[in-house]
Amino acid sequence: MKVAIVTGAGSGIGRATALALLRADYHVVLAGRRADALQETVMQAGALGRNALAVPTDAGNPQSVKALFAATKTAFGRLDLLFNNAGTGSPPMPLEDISFEQWKAVVDVNLTGAFLCTQEAFRMMKSQEPRGGRIINNGSISAHAPRPFSSPYTSTKHAITGLTKAASLDGRAYDIAVGQIDIGNAVTEMTTRMTQGVPQANGENRVEARMDVAHVADSVVHMARLPLDANVLFMTVMATKMPFVGRG
Repeated sequence: MKVAIVTGAGSGIGRATALALLRADYHVVLAGRRADALQETVMQAGALGRNALAVPTDAGNPQSVKALFAATKTAFGRLDLLFNNAGTGSPPMPLEDISFEQWKAVVDVNLTGAFLCTQEAFRMMKSQEPRGGRIINNGSISAHAPRPFSSPYTSTKHAITGLTKAASLDGRAYDIAVGQIDIGNAVTEMTTRMTQGVPQANGENRVEARMDVAHVADSVVHMARLPLDANVLFMTVMATKMPFVGRG
């Protein structure tokens, strides 16, 4: 039996990936703030929903994260995969206008949440038999290049790259493989605005290409299925025609 935790599993990339992992014969623990959204993911899994466990979780709260991993251990006894996917952003605005509360809300979920989950995953994976497991962080294209007026989100996603590298190094001795998937313009509610045009680096508004979120989910499953002596350290999966590569 393979066991996975997916954070942010109540919508978008998290939901699509949780469903793909269930189809790949994983038992999946669904973590997210909204219990109703997690239950909707379970419902969409159909008969495979019997292999899903919904655990409402605030990723930025240490006690809530501890409870998530305790529930996983109680239900399944081990953890083979953590997909650190939970994320949030702030309204697009000039850097100097961002409040401390807006900054902290993004950092708490995107960076602190990923750290707390990684820390608990290390503790479980080091102590279980057989030892080890895999952690995949959702870095985003913003781990490479910012959009205008996105300093909190972009800062946290650059930091995720540092967390990925540090955790990959620290996990080697314990058969814990850590990698990162950087995603560009998957079709989710979050990217609907791109069909109407979004700000570009040169000041223009432009409609951007998107891709089916299933390609992201399939990529995560590919990374997850590798043996622990092989690792995709970084993968970028993106809409081919999105304006990422080039000068703007």
